[in-house]
Amino acid sequence: MPRFCANLTFLFPELPFLDRFAAARAAGFEAVEVLFPYDLPAPQILDRLDRTGLRLALINGPPPNYADGPRGFAAVPETRDRFRADFRRAARYAATLGAERLHLMAGVAEGPEARATYVENLAWAAAAAPSLPLTIEPINPHDMPGYFLQDFALAAEVIAEVGAPNLRLQFDAYHAHRITGDVLATWAAVAPLVTHVQVAGHPGRHEPDTGEIDLRSFLARLDADGYRGWVSAEYHPRGATLDGLGWMRA
Repeated sequence: MPRFCANLTFLFPELPFLDRFAAARAAGFEAVEVLFPYDLPAPQILDRLDRTGLRLALINGPPPNYADGPRGFAAVPETRDRFRADFRRAARYAATLGAERLHLMAGVAEGPEARATYVENLAWAAAAAPSLPLTIEPINPHDMPGYFLQDFALAAEVIAEVGAPNLRLQFDAYHAHRITGDVLATWAAVAPLVTHVQVAGHPGRHEPDTGEIDLRSFLARLDADGYRGWVSAEYHPRGATLDGLGWMRA
């Protein structure tokens, strides 16, 4: 049976951000993830986690926040020094909040130098914070044009090249569908590397039981393969969040 997690950057947009924690707990979620929480003082988020008993499954990094800054820069050759300084901040934030994973975003880049930079930065980060689980995630080029990591085979190659035990793969079924058109086959190719899963429907990135992705078959495959990590609801609700949670209750 999957363990469901709520992405509070996407879900409960009808509520102020700090009120979303209690709403997620009341809806039956056991954990949450937040893409870029750095605009809020860590004690405020920690207070909500403590009050609700929710676990913080994942945050993104490095800062700054998603709306005002680049979509990561781990693969951008010109920002090596910035990546390392901001990684330290993100790692401290993750430790304070008890975040179980830190997703390191690659950013917009291309070519051999970007790949070399990406491997170098990931290896450095994994060694700098050996007790912090890190993830990388292929993101489809339709939603993020120019994003360096758009391919699951490349992600597997990078993880192997870095060779760090605390660097693993983040598998988003929505992105997998948009990249390959076959979520189950893509999962089969990379499943041993995966430590965190996200789901959403396509088209529209709405509730995961709508559209072209067979959510039931995917979740059944996760169970059959012994996946024990979180399955995060990372989608834009069509209406009020609670009205669209029938997929989780089912």
